[in-house]
Amino acid sequence: MENLANKVAVVTGASKGIGAAIAKGLASNGAAVVVNYGGDRAGADRVVAEIAASGGKARAVQADVSKKEEVQRLFKEASEAFGVVNVLVNNAGVFAPGPLEAMTEADFHRHFDINVLGTLLATQAFAEQSDGNGASVINITSSSVENPGPNSVLPVASKTAVAAITRVLAAELGPRKIRVNSVAPGPTDTDGLRKLGVGSAIVDYVVSTTPMGRMGQTEDVAPVVVFLASDEGGWVTGNHILASGGAR
Repeated sequence: MENLANKVAVVTGASKGIGAAIAKGLASNGAAVVVNYGGDRAGADRVVAEIAASGGKARAVQADVSKKEEVQRLFKEASEAFGVVNVLVNNAGVFAPGPLEAMTEADFHRHFDINVLGTLLATQAFAEQSDGNGASVINITSSSVENPGPNSVLPVASKTAVAAITRVLAAELGPRKIRVNSVAPGPTDTDGLRKLGVGSAIVDYVVSTTPMGRMGQTEDVAPVVVFLASDEGGWVTGNHILASGGAR
């Protein structure tokens, strides 16, 4: 399929996991993709190599999305490589659960600087360079926004803020032909989830409470993003879409 032909996409935090799957999904549908990463250059290079091996176009660009000057450089390099960016996927994020009593100011700022400020700065830079011919922003949140559990106050609070930002910016940027939606994955089998020490008992519980009867895969999320990025999703904005197998 080439339903994203002639589109240029920036995917933040795309060196692994859901972000990498989204970058590859966009590229396989014809988009030129900028694979943003914070520190994992090797991972970003692997994603670019996989896209190139499949005949797609991609470039890795390092930038800390919580810093305005780096975000501006990200979009400058993206436009120099491929032209005007008309798809932005705000995927870069922190999800580090923990009990309230263990929370520190540093933990708070880490979550909100990346998850919230990063989303705002990237969308700001994206809107500034938009050419008015139609564009799409897709913010990656979490199904935990719908059904928060204990020991997750910072991840849930920051992702809930992103969901609210989505609705506000859909109204604000709509007149400029920029659509803004959010996609909320459920528990997804990623390296990040494994690093949290999620054991088999928790996995079994997730599977048992998911109507589709299995753990999510990164490839389950990418097609939803591709649809929202495409002209086929041109009448969809301001929506918060669960991609969770029915889990809430």
